[in-house]
Amino acid sequence: MTSTSPLQPRFQQFKTLRALAIGLAIGFAAPSFADNLPEVQRLIKQGQYPQAMEKVDAYLSSRPKDAQGRFLKGLIFTEMNKPADAIAVFTKLSEDYPELPEPYNNLAVLYAQQKQYDKARTALEMAIRTHPSYAIAYENLGDVYAKLASQAYDKALQLDNSNATTQNKLALIRDLITTSGKGNVKPTPAPAVAAAPAPAPVAPAAAPAAPSAPVAAKPATPVAPSATVVAATTGAAAAPTTGTKPASVAAAPAPAAEKASLNAASDDVAKAVVAWADAWSRKDMKAYLGAYANDFDTPKGMSRKAWEQEREKRIAGKGGKISVSIDTPQIVVNGDNATAKFRQRYQARGMDSTTTKTLALVRSGSKWLIKDEDAR
Repeated sequence: MTSTSPLQPRFQQFKTLRALAIGLAIGFAAPSFADNLPEVQRLIKQGQYPQAMEKVDAYLSSRPKDAQGRFLKGLIFTEMNKPADAIAVFTKLSEDYPELPEPYNNLAVLYAQQKQYDKARTALEMAIRTHPSYAIAYENLGDVYAKLASQAYDKALQLDNSNATTQNKLALIRDLITTSGKGNVKPTPAPAVAAAPAPAPVAPAAAPAAPSAPVAAKPATPVAPSATVVAATTGAAAAPTTGTKPASVAAAPAPAAEKASLNAASDDVAKAVVAWADAWSRKDMKAYLGAYANDFDTPKGMSRKAWEQEREKRIAGKGGKISVSIDTPQIVVNGDNATAKFRQRYQARGMDSTTTKTLALVRSGSKWLIKDEDAR
């Protein structure tokens, strides 16, 4: 089962758990705070948990609502083998920031450690509801279901130990659990929380930020990026249309007219992606939902109507401003299909997260529409 953390959590004691790092990077406007969180991370990695707790408590004393600091505090409690305290921190964090999937996921890891698999399942379902493209939560949910199945088959054999079918099923499940637990994957090193440059002086007319909230550096308005294009020639294997990493496509030298056509198509794809992110930032639900194809692959088999209602609630129904900015996408164009892979930064009140996103798009008339969406 995979836990998420901006550091390198020591969850190796879970035979079926493996760790993967995430970054909840927040750009701080005040330089005096900028070095605190990297210092906390360094102390945790060195096993100096009391010192790390002292640092993070000092940091949170001036900004008690900060999501990054609170997340680190929950991690410190986990490392200090204080699961009850860690659960309390992650639970409160999920209540204050229900749009964040990571606290739910880490709650599930802690519950699984205590063999409270029903609670772990509930937490993971909340993570997925919050972030339907959260692959880590789906993987963990599969592990939890395997554990629950093992318990159920074990109970069935206690009641009827002569049932050969149940014995076979239990053996298969245990083999699956054992296989998934072999060679725990080491956590991916997390990016350091870098100090953001001091912001430009605020005009006197600007309203001051709330003192308890982190002041995040506002990203520039997205502009149409110069896309990195991998052009597929006629007859080449189609670029994947799911959220997988685009495969390398060998392209034969194309005539000037064909190159111009591919470049124009890639520019149109890039503009469609930027327009989608801009509509999201503006909470323009008509433009945002209009960026998706009619046969968009909705998460968990949700109906299109239910998915649209869910997105409207999470975007238009969210208080405060939203900012979605993207890096220059890598675009693969193959006929009427394309993929765009990029780093996405999402900022909202009390939240700043970065993910790698892959969009699969299809050409519909003069438009490029999103057919599938995947985030890592």
